[in-house]
Amino acid sequence: MRQCYLGLMSGTSIDSIDAALIEYRAGQFSFLDALNLPIDQSLRQSLLELCQATTVDLDLVGACDRDLGQLFADSALQLLHQAKLKPSDVRAIGCHGQTIRHRPTTADRGPFTWQIGDPNIVALRTGIDTVADFRRMDMAAGGQAAPLAPIFHQALFGAADCNRTLLNIGGMSNVTWLPTEGDIKGFDLGPGNVLMDGWIARHLKQSYDHNGDWAAGGTVDPELLARLLNHPFFGLAPPKSTGREDFHLQWLDSHIAAISKTITAQDVQATLLELTAQTIAQGIQSAYLGEELYVCGGGAHNTALMSRLTALLTPTPVASTDQLYIAPDWVEACGFAWLAHQRIAQMAGNHSAVTGARTHHILGGLYCGLPVRSEDNLPHR
Repeated sequence: MRQCYLGLMSGTSIDSIDAALIEYRAGQFSFLDALNLPIDQSLRQSLLELCQATTVDLDLVGACDRDLGQLFADSALQLLHQAKLKPSDVRAIGCHGQTIRHRPTTADRGPFTWQIGDPNIVALRTGIDTVADFRRMDMAAGGQAAPLAPIFHQALFGAADCNRTLLNIGGMSNVTWLPTEGDIKGFDLGPGNVLMDGWIARHLKQSYDHNGDWAAGGTVDPELLARLLNHPFFGLAPPKSTGREDFHLQWLDSHIAAISKTITAQDVQATLLELTAQTIAQGIQSAYLGEELYVCGGGAHNTALMSRLTALLTPTPVASTDQLYIAPDWVEACGFAWLAHQRIAQMAGNHSAVTGARTHHILGGLYCGLPVRSEDNLPHR
């Protein structure tokens, strides 16, 4: 019987669902297949509203939870069809859900973290056991519940003969330090694509800056950059995590408004790319810069950003995780497939050196995919 695991991920950008399949055989994991399913604009706008709302409409939360559950199930079923697999070939689905609020510290009535996308719907429609709610056990143990990817990065990308750095540039950016000796490290660095995506959507009605071309044609504004770099998050020591609660267009607008001169929209985009590049480079520093650095996430396709990172991080070469046999678009979804395996195997899914949790724990709740088929399994009087 095959031991396949399917991961479902919707990230900070809230533009689509990534679905990925991995296979576990003889103690090794291998990538099988993946697909991307866009989130329709109406649902995306509702989710963005929930992420930024100061007063939450509970009916909207419930509707989005249901609709996302259906979309996650659609993604899983489409991937199974594409890969020509049966539900019985998949041991479990790891469904991260969509984060609508992440408060990792005691400020702002935290700590708490909240992901939606009903896993009951995913389990029922696919007939596959589904693991969800990965983050809150780590937070209950005193951790920040993020990032969770580093322990997966260690399992798949760690090397015995080379210190490696894994950089994920999604909506937010985060780093994983994989030394040949000692504990791994991992923490959020700040905004990845989230501000650039939001800014170009506002001004050019595009979902992202293809290759970073719009930013590359602009000029960095030093005054705006200095103001943005002054955000207190950048001065925090790890463990640390962040999200749209800290970095959003309203925050950007307030800094633009505080500058007396006019800055063109394209120059703002150039400044936002420089903000992402500089905060990544400063956050990694020499302490977390290995002989090799691999980039995953949507930012790996931003040619202008990759070029700027190469300049800032020289002499360490900057490459995509394509060179490690997993395309950058699918690494995070593969991570949640791997976390589903950890839950089924009753093995730890967090790492205290990364999140700050007091202890290592099995992460995620299990939602059974198949119904009870025998009267013998029902309670008797």
